[in-house]
Amino acid sequence: MSTYLPEPLPLFWQLKPVSSAPAGVEVLNDGRRKYWIKHDVLKNVTPRMLAWWFGHMEGDVEIQGQQFPRYRVWHPLDHVYARYVRRMPDEPVRPGTQIALCEYLGRNPAYKIETVSTIEKLDQTGFIHAVIRGGVQMARMEHVFTKAADGVRDENSLIVPGTARLGLFARLLGPFLFPDGKGQAWLKHNIEEMGNLENFLPELYEREAKQESVDLVASV
Repeated sequence: MSTYLPEPLPLFWQLKPVSSAPAGVEVLNDGRRKYWIKHDVLKNVTPRMLAWWFGHMEGDVEIQGQQFPRYRVWHPLDHVYARYVRRMPDEPVRPGTQIALCEYLGRNPAYKIETVSTIEKLDQTGFIHAVIRGGVQMARMEHVFTKAADGVRDENSLIVPGTARLGLFARLLGPFLFPDGKGQAWLKHNIEEMGNLENFLPELYEREAKQESVDLVASV
């Protein structure tokens, strides 16, 4: 699929610096690469909000009186689109739902990610999804949510390849899928996007989740 890199959205808030979160990469015993981040506390955000967000990335959000695609607001520079696929209309996002995503890490055409990922877990304790091609798990993303005094902590990791079944082949495939520059760009991108949620998610959740509750009651 050919997808162009759109002009960036306005930066309504300053993106968090890489220094705001401990992060790094390690090579696992089986040769796979694990990129990990312990994010700064997302203030005024709850685990319930994060679980809701990962099931509601489609649609728009109002910022300063204007409507913008909420997925692009999440990272105004790098994101292109997010769509939920392989589900019935009006069906909630759940394990088994797939997400089609497109983004350019650091706005670098060489670091374009355009893929479909399958959700394995989505609840108030965390979010897991994986990219599977030809029956092989090429990449696996894991988030763990923990309530904090003034918000929520998210610890997440990207494991490439996502399965340990490849044996020694993983040592060759990992650098091919995610060379060093792309891995470092992903760490920066992820710190920026997760940190940005505290700027718009509480208000979006309050408005839409409340409306969803009203609609549910009205349908009973």
